[in-house]
Amino acid sequence: MAVQRINLLGVPVDVCRPEDLESTILELMAKPGTKQIVFLSIWNLLKARRQNDYAECIRNADLILPVSKSILKGAKSLKLAVPVRYNPFDAVISIMSVLDAHYKSMYFLGSRKVMLQSAERHVRDTFPKLQIVGRYVGYYPKPIEKDVIQAIYKSSPSLVLLCDGIREKDVWAYHRRNQFSSSIFLYYRDAIGIFSERVHRVNEETFKRGHEIWIEILRNPFKIFLIFPYMWYKLLLLYTRLRKK
Repeated sequence: MAVQRINLLGVPVDVCRPEDLESTILELMAKPGTKQIVFLSIWNLLKARRQNDYAECIRNADLILPVSKSILKGAKSLKLAVPVRYNPFDAVISIMSVLDAHYKSMYFLGSRKVMLQSAERHVRDTFPKLQIVGRYVGYYPKPIEKDVIQAIYKSSPSLVLLCDGIREKDVWAYHRRNQFSSSIFLYYRDAIGIFSERVHRVNEETFKRGHEIWIEILRNPFKIFLIFPYMWYKLLLLYTRLRKK
């Protein structure tokens, strides 16, 4: 793959240019077994520095795309190769466009029934050559999970898109990676909500400026306390830079 992996504060991050995304996705699809694409925020990067299942998930992910502007600034300050920052929804659209162009398939997992049905209709209209081989709602009871896994295994979709309602988020696919045949798994909380037009996507200009955190704070005022892990991130960068010198 035309992807360079850097190590930022002990966490892997991939440098994948937009012009290389299609070939990268096609190479991932050609690989046997379960593959995983992860959108990495600054908060998740800090989480991945600990010893936990999420850290293992990140270390084993096949493609790690940064979504926070601070990750790019951190890489630049440590004189590493600077990755490309991806808007998660735009990246999902680009990946689905690759699938559509090559007559591939996908499976939806997450959200509520009404939103899931609406999202599927919009996706079928937008990507007519993309085969949707299954879907299942999120927030499902634990005893149902065996049937969900079996359905994904039998349909063997090129991509499984996970959204809200999947409690373990990215780690869901990692924990169950040996129970599938050959699929790419990608978690993006708002995907089905945006496809169903029930959730507003972040304005492009807001995302470019790196101000999307203010949207999150409006949704959940307690996220104002994310200022403390952000300050810790800046201190870690400073310490690492000084230690290099």
